[in-house]
Amino acid sequence: MYRFFAEPEACVGENIRIVGEDWNHIRNVLRLKCGEQITVSNGADREYICEIVEFTDREVITRIVDVMGSSAELPTEITLYQGFPKGDKLEFIIQKAVELGAVRIVPVLTRRSVVKLDEKKAARKVERYNAIALSAAKQSKRGRIPVVEPVMSFADALADAKKLDMKLIPYEDAEGMEHSRSVIHQAKGKHSLGIFIGPEGGFEEQEVEAAKAIGAECITLGHRILRTETAGMTVLSILMFELDAD
Repeated sequence: MYRFFAEPEACVGENIRIVGEDWNHIRNVLRLKCGEQITVSNGADREYICEIVEFTDREVITRIVDVMGSSAELPTEITLYQGFPKGDKLEFIIQKAVELGAVRIVPVLTRRSVVKLDEKKAARKVERYNAIALSAAKQSKRGRIPVVEPVMSFADALADAKKLDMKLIPYEDAEGMEHSRSVIHQAKGKHSLGIFIGPEGGFEEQEVEAAKAIGAECITLGHRILRTETAGMTVLSILMFELDAD
């Protein structure tokens, strides 16, 4: 069943109205007909099975057939603080982070980041990144649309993460696997969690110490050195396995 998102205000009574690109996709690309059913999410905590009842020049009008909670979401809200990588790696990271359950992705400029962005270029990139997140959310049947935040400095990212219940930072000098397994097990039951991933070249020691100062736990991901585009996916995969409900 095809899946779409609608803003909460689009839900009026027993109807949900779908507009914009999704209207065009339903009507002119998929060529769905009245009477066919689709899944619609409000981007937060509700999914609806809807029947298409009418097409207008700007809207697809659907009738709610069934209401469900979102079973595709992890019980812990995960934010990925990703050191800004070179090239188009961040687009791949965003796509996979959304598939693996992250609710926020924050690009972070660290001391070893080589990318330099002016404000206009950064704003255009964030707009594209959020379009990638939306597409990945549809493909992976997420119940909400993860947000890609504007680029932050490392100091701002640390300030942002202070409010989270738990913080993790993979680091090559962390204690062994048993310690890391113990830390990961502690994620269960947490409402929010942040993951700090360095860019190419990793974090400087002072940055790791600053993260530890706000409560971040250092963990190891094993005896191999992982690329920046692999490290975050590894932590998210481990957490998904640990946190996902039956």
